[in-house]
Amino acid sequence: MNLLDRLAEERVVAIVRGRDPEAAYRAVRILWEEGIDLVEVSLTGADALAVIERLAQARAGQAALGAGTILSEQDARRARDAGATFAVTPAIGPGTATAIELGLPTLVGALTPTEVYTAVQAGASAVKLFPASHGGGPDYLKALRDPFPSVPFVPVGGVDVDAARRYLRLGALAVGVGSPLLAGAADGADPAEMRVRAQAFRALAREHDQGGGPA
Repeated sequence: MNLLDRLAEERVVAIVRGRDPEAAYRAVRILWEEGIDLVEVSLTGADALAVIERLAQARAGQAALGAGTILSEQDARRARDAGATFAVTPAIGPGTATAIELGLPTLVGALTPTEVYTAVQAGASAVKLFPASHGGGPDYLKALRDPFPSVPFVPVGGVDVDAARRYLRLGALAVGVGSPLLAGAADGADPAEMRVRAQAFRALAREHDQGGGPA
């Protein structure tokens, strides 16, 4: 899977972290129904590897399915074996190197200019700007793009629809969205609100459907 192409096409990565494995599985299936096809399941969620395995089987190996919060070498190997097609890390560490060595396209967490540079040098497919809202928000992304104009950034953390629109206008390749999209659905809450939010994010993604990287 070419992660850069999928990020450019989809513009939104749903981040699923749930206390209820069955609810997390159902939430992803509903997101797929609503056109949110790029999904990351965080390993900090309950039985996350089993959820990833079920989802990979549900799409017969064709899912653009990420495993998030990859920290260790073991995390990376287990995620690959469960059927994840890309990896997401909160920071640069052993899990980053192993995921890349295993051939998993990897979205690597970074915040400072030094971390961004290190992530790119390590072989990141794209840089997860995290935590974006606490790191300075869209204005900080704008500042980072001056020295790193060709780096594909994916802001994550506190990204609602309004923030997502600003990030994409400022050249983010895509955005990662957790609770502002899931609305508790992965914990067992009624998924109706998530459906409405998914439609809003999908509409936003279509506004920025350029089929390419950052402007």
